[in-house]
Amino acid sequence: MHKIVLKKGKEVSLSRKHPWVFSGAIKRIPKSLDEGDVVGVYSSADDFLAKGHYQDGSIALRIISFEEEEIDLDFWAKKLSDAQALRARLGLLDSEQTNCYRLIHAEGDGLPGLIIDIYDQAAVIQAHSIGMHKNQEEIAKALKRVYGDQITTIYSKSKATLPDRYSEFIEDKHLLGHAEEGEVKENCCRFKVNWVTGQKTGFFLDQRVNRALLASYAKGKTILNTFAYSGGFSIYGLAHGAEKVVSADISAKAVELIDDNVEINFGKSLSTHHSLKVDVMKYLKQEEENFDIVLVDPPAFAKNLRKRHKAVIGYKQLNAMAINRVKKGGLLF
Repeated sequence: MHKIVLKKGKEVSLSRKHPWVFSGAIKRIPKSLDEGDVVGVYSSADDFLAKGHYQDGSIALRIISFEEEEIDLDFWAKKLSDAQALRARLGLLDSEQTNCYRLIHAEGDGLPGLIIDIYDQAAVIQAHSIGMHKNQEEIAKALKRVYGDQITTIYSKSKATLPDRYSEFIEDKHLLGHAEEGEVKENCCRFKVNWVTGQKTGFFLDQRVNRALLASYAKGKTILNTFAYSGGFSIYGLAHGAEKVVSADISAKAVELIDDNVEINFGKSLSTHHSLKVDVMKYLKQEEENFDIVLVDPPAFAKNLRKRHKAVIGYKQLNAMAINRVKKGGLLF
């Protein structure tokens, strides 16, 4: 295993279990080191500190263990098993209401650069570091060890989340099974998810708590859901007694998915729901109807720092227009 030595005094953050090492903290990098390699990290006094994945960039090391242990199948299985046990304590396993959840949330589960989402019997692996991508086969084996026959599909989807310099070497592919989509439940609401063609890993699982929060306000309300994508907030609103829900998205594919999810949940289209294929910014500017609740969950306006100024202006304009569509005493999400 390659060895990386830090400059004097730069070991302090690792002693506090910080999961990153910045490039400026490194004293020397071995010439034979490849991006994505697992390395041992040592202080200037040659004391072992941690093990992590190396990658060219400002964040040079992402720490995956603070122990002198082998990074092998047993290691990955232990990490996944610990994460699964936490989700069990949160009531997300063996739930009649919910069968989709985030199993691995990067630094939150001690695995920087790794996302794993569970969609009933499917798992989607998404790497945000080249080191995690290089370990995807072992991670898939660990998933099978932890979940057994409960997982029948494992899909690797990292081409869009890794730097462009890797793109020619990376392909999104099945590591187990062939299924591309399925139907899942979240708080008894049902959704069609395609992890191959859908945004992110297929569904925005990180919004589960926010969708439940909306549901608590929805009864008897009129709701405008902008940038609706799969209609997650719309379905929650309809299921909890909203008087009217409008779902707006510029994508025809998204509008079709929203309509599919309405039918999956309610068996038919609803007179209380209207889906619109529109440019949301233009719609908010031209629309005169106001709503009790307006939801604004836009895509990223800036992919890099150079575009930050225009993005800030865009978000400001968007929120101002959305506020103008909220009835007096209403809510902006």
